[in-house]
Amino acid sequence: MPSLFAVLILLLPFLFSNYYVGLATQIFIMAIFATSLDILVGHTGLPSMGHAAYFGVAAYATGFLYLAGVKNFWCVIFLGMGLGGLAAAFFGLLAIRARGPYFMLITLALSQVLWGVAFKWRSITKGDDGLPGIGRPEIGMGLNVKPDLSFYYFAFAILLIVFIAIFILVNSPFGYALRGIRESESRMKALGYHVWLYKYLSFIFAGIFAGASGVLWVYYSGFVNPSNLGVDLSVKALLMLILGGSGSLFGPAMGAAIIVLLENIVSGLTERWSLVLGIVYVVAIMVFSEGIFSIVKRGRD
Repeated sequence: MPSLFAVLILLLPFLFSNYYVGLATQIFIMAIFATSLDILVGHTGLPSMGHAAYFGVAAYATGFLYLAGVKNFWCVIFLGMGLGGLAAAFFGLLAIRARGPYFMLITLALSQVLWGVAFKWRSITKGDDGLPGIGRPEIGMGLNVKPDLSFYYFAFAILLIVFIAIFILVNSPFGYALRGIRESESRMKALGYHVWLYKYLSFIFAGIFAGASGVLWVYYSGFVNPSNLGVDLSVKALLMLILGGSGSLFGPAMGAAIIVLLENIVSGLTERWSLVLGIVYVVAIMVFSEGIFSIVKRGRD
């Protein structure tokens, strides 16, 4: 199955038009974003509503750096991931002690503060006009990712690197401890685990990987604006987890693929695409309450 998927990824640009190559690139980037949120939701049991904050911070950093003349991808992505982690570290200090809906509301409010800054601080961020004109990065090694086809393969390579890193993280003793906290905080405390610290570190790791997706998104779209920090993006990531299935590596990626394809295909068919998508999401969540990937996996077993 993985080998068949890899062959499909390699052959897709030769089988479909550039439009679908662009959709696949979006899916790769959104898969990174959704998987980063799954560190919190699926493994730690923290349903954040402000995950777009780390995506957006990295996105704006990418825009500012490019317009300032910094075009080296490796410099930008490490800085973007670092800023995503720093934003998450700050938010975590304020949010982690809360529980349930209070935790969700605090993360939402903190994210909206950043959105408000980006929207109102026009002298720096250009407000809702955003920062246009951001080109593709330079990655060195004699490689050119400016063509859409090259960027498609490059985004897939970054997705694989992130997946490997997250796989190692969640299957380490640290990852097992996170799942123990998700199942029973009191039991983990009784066993001597510093529950707050583990939750705080999971917050930071989630912010770091979300930052990677924010950097890639700006290089793909060539534009950054306050919507990259908005609640719509955070809710979209949660929908990806719900549809695909949380707590697994491929569930969030499957959810990202479904939502990206639905948004782009349905919006081209009707002006009332948001209503249609809302109905589809509600029905899908009711039918696939455990996530589509979980049902597919159980069927194969």
